[in-house]
Amino acid sequence: MSDAPCAVIYAGRMPYEAAWALQRRLAAARAADRAPDTLLLLEHPHTYTLGSAGKLEHLLWTAEELAERGIALHHVDRGGDITYHGEGQLVGYPILRLPCGADGLHADVIAYVRALEQVIIEFLALYGVQGERISGLSGVWVQKDGAPHKIAALGVRVTTKRVTQHGFALNITTDLRYFEGIVPCGIRDKGVTRLADLIAQPPDLPTAAAQLAPIFAAHFRRQPYAASLDQLLATLGDAHELHAAP
Repeated sequence: MSDAPCAVIYAGRMPYEAAWALQRRLAAARAADRAPDTLLLLEHPHTYTLGSAGKLEHLLWTAEELAERGIALHHVDRGGDITYHGEGQLVGYPILRLPCGADGLHADVIAYVRALEQVIIEFLALYGVQGERISGLSGVWVQKDGAPHKIAALGVRVTTKRVTQHGFALNITTDLRYFEGIVPCGIRDKGVTRLADLIAQPPDLPTAAAQLAPIFAAHFRRQPYAASLDQLLATLGDAHELHAAP
């Protein structure tokens, strides 16, 4: 059986709430077989998102401080705790129909997360950076100053139709000072880092997106093709009436 097609869209900078609404629309269309599998790659303006397992105490700055810094806050339906999104961070939102897991009914979410981590590990290897996992923690980590630092955060949702939403956030040239306003992913004893602190010449986001997409496609056995957001939305027909994934 040939690999299923997967639209790869680099959408540039997009407000978080717009990207979240787009994910829901695409996931609903994918569940109804009105859209292909899609990999959205983009960056957000300054945003904190608090996942379903998040604790508000892990937000350290007040509402006034968030306003002063121009940071939006969203409570979202992905797994995980609180994280930061901002300029210089490559965010990936796969909208995929996953196969059934061992029970024949549900998707294997853990295997999906591990595969996303492996995609990022192999992307980092392109730059001679060794990414790694830490048992019991999600995300991708690198050694810096003799200690593990998180370079990519993951948080996903899989609908009852086995369609994925949310995804990963990979720090390329991210301003790490914005992580000072949170306890990243609720983990107090480990730091965060970015690719720019590990290599002399980090890629810009369009380049990083172009390099990561084929790695992603290979792991998920998809046939990638470049598409624009307008092109994809034009194929949805009346899918604009579908506001949330089943």
